[in-house]
Amino acid sequence: MRLPFRELSMQRASIASLLFPPDVRRRALVLLLVIVPLQAASAAGRVVVRTDDVTRFFSVLDASGGLPSAEDLRRGYLDVGTDALRSFTDSRIGSMERLAGAIQDKPALFAKARTCEAALPGVRARVAEALGRLGTLLPSARFPPVTVLVGRGNSGGVTTEAGVVIGLEALCNADWMQPDVGDRFVHLIAHEYVHVQQPGARSEVEQPTLLYQTLLEGGAEYVGELISGQTANAHLHRWAQGRECALERAFVQDSRGTDLSQWLYNGPGDDARRGDLGYWIGYRIARDYVSRAPDRSKAIAELLDVRPATANALLEASGWRPACTAATSTDTQRP
Repeated sequence: MRLPFRELSMQRASIASLLFPPDVRRRALVLLLVIVPLQAASAAGRVVVRTDDVTRFFSVLDASGGLPSAEDLRRGYLDVGTDALRSFTDSRIGSMERLAGAIQDKPALFAKARTCEAALPGVRARVAEALGRLGTLLPSARFPPVTVLVGRGNSGGVTTEAGVVIGLEALCNADWMQPDVGDRFVHLIAHEYVHVQQPGARSEVEQPTLLYQTLLEGGAEYVGELISGQTANAHLHRWAQGRECALERAFVQDSRGTDLSQWLYNGPGDDARRGDLGYWIGYRIARDYVSRAPDRSKAIAELLDVRPATANALLEASGWRPACTAATSTDTQRP
């Protein structure tokens, strides 16, 4: 994970990989609020999902005939945009000059992003419902805002204690994830919002083990599914069918080490081997941990509170083992 925030890089297959490697972890034209009553008294009570930066971006694009200057973007997009946009510009976009250059160099990227804009009203409503369920599931949950904006195609977004930021154009082009755009946004936002609840996701760990990082991502996948109906990386579940034995045995061999490159933040992969398979394995461990626990709510809280010092004990308590034994398979070749 990138610290102090998680990267939603286009080189990853979820915010997974879009979203996010361990080298770190005013005036509004439109303000879109989705208000959800939360049963948890400690919850924020209102979930804010902002998409007004997207509206402003395409207004500037249209007013300039599709080729805005840096000054056009500065005046019509950045200066009147959200605090999240300004922070994202500093950390990911770089400058309005760089954004103007990306628009000129990659017109297809932004043309496709416009097609995803139409899905945002439905996304807002579904995200609000999912986060309402999170408040019921985890009474201690925090509810910072979600902001959807347009970047320059180099980052799917960031997740910080201040909220979740999603790059519309990057996620819109992440075709290896859910084919339905609305599903893709909803399930990824749910995954990243779970990371907001994880103390471990907000703490810098030098050279985390593969097991620990997998449990962080797997916890977000599992709870994200509980609140939104599907994991962010559902494509991995389909691809792994029939390959469970070899994959999980290889993971066990690597799990105590600190090399994440074969399992996490390694891009979408291909038909021979998908990227980010640690998300899939982490989900399976998280599912087993909660299903074996006598107190489901307590188990979910413990799962999200995993730390480097508790990762091994959590794995042991889950009862998870590779989906084969020496008696059923002698295949030791790495997948």
